[in-house]
Amino acid sequence: MKDFKQRVGLIALAALALASSAWADGEGRTARVPLNPKYQQECAACHLAYPPGMLPAASLQRLMTQLPQHFGSDASLDPATLKELSSWLGANAGTYKRVREEPPQDRITRSAWFVRKHDEVAAATWKLPAVKSAANCAACHTRADQGDFNERYVRIPR
Repeated sequence: MKDFKQRVGLIALAALALASSAWADGEGRTARVPLNPKYQQECAACHLAYPPGMLPAASLQRLMTQLPQHFGSDASLDPATLKELSSWLGANAGTYKRVREEPPQDRITRSAWFVRKHDEVAAATWKLPAVKSAANCAACHTRADQGDFNERYVRIPR
């Protein structure tokens, strides 16, 4: 019975890890990366906790050093959290070909791969009240909070 309970516990832990993870290097190009709980707590307080594989390490490093002026907001962190998250982001940054290119202003939405993937989205869609901007992934990607950006789960608001 003890062995059975241990196996069930391990299965539950694995399911929990998958439920709170995001694809490294975009849409499943590598294994899922468990999201750092502090990353979720700090970053998802204001916006989607974007999977680190969406940007190259250099972009993520710059974003972390510019947190006091993070896209118009002060997102400063205490030194220990900053060090932990910077290390985690660097270790899980995008490395495959399309993400190696550093996008203008280190914005995911300005990266060549993002623009290519969203070229069929009308300019008016980004301005819809339910969308507001291209950075609001969860407006259309119904599983964005799980790190799943598969087109199968896209629902564009009207």
